[in-house]
Amino acid sequence: MSSNVMQEYLAEAYRIAHYQKDDPFVTTSALAARMHVTAPAVAAVVQRLKKRGLVDHEPYRGIKLTEQGEHNALMSIRRHRLAEVFMVKVMGFGWHEVHDEADALGEVISDHVAARMEVMAGYPKRCPHGEPIPTAEGIMPVLHDEPLSDLTAPQEVIISRVNTHDPGLLQYLASLSLIPGQPITLLIRAPFNGPFRLKIGAQEQVIGYELARCLRVEALDTALII
Repeated sequence: MSSNVMQEYLAEAYRIAHYQKDDPFVTTSALAARMHVTAPAVAAVVQRLKKRGLVDHEPYRGIKLTEQGEHNALMSIRRHRLAEVFMVKVMGFGWHEVHDEADALGEVISDHVAARMEVMAGYPKRCPHGEPIPTAEGIMPVLHDEPLSDLTAPQEVIISRVNTHDPGLLQYLASLSLIPGQPITLLIRAPFNGPFRLKIGAQEQVIGYELARCLRVEALDTALII
């Protein structure tokens, strides 16, 4: 099994745990679903990661990254997100085109090459989808955001990040100007997971609950530079 495969598993485990707030354990079933593999395949990788001291495993709870495992995961995420920014800002790709390409590119570039990409892209703080980019020292910037679907109306917020890599959905969001860094006003939300009426610039737009769940937002005065 290649080192790149194990790095990918560590990065995905970190991403899952990142959105679980206070629970650092990731179930093998959740990891299998994210990696699109079977549970036995995940179990085999977990055993290798455990032998290398990169994860701890507890029955019925799943895996938790060790300090070294978390550092490795953050470096993998850093390379991936810098590759995404580089492809959008320097190479001219659309934000809907870069996730899979950055997965492949991030596996083969060195940290030295990633650092040069960072310089050429203008020292970005976030990837095109709004996710924070870990520092070269392995520190993940902290965001204070939440899903738009959790908000009460009315509120003025800024779009922080977009939790989807679906190309068609990303293109649709861009057509509505629902992109990271965009200030919006939640005017009205219907009860029982009904639609959301938003003001985006001078325009008003209605979106559904599932789409609102994909958008994470934060207060205007706490937003990290995009």
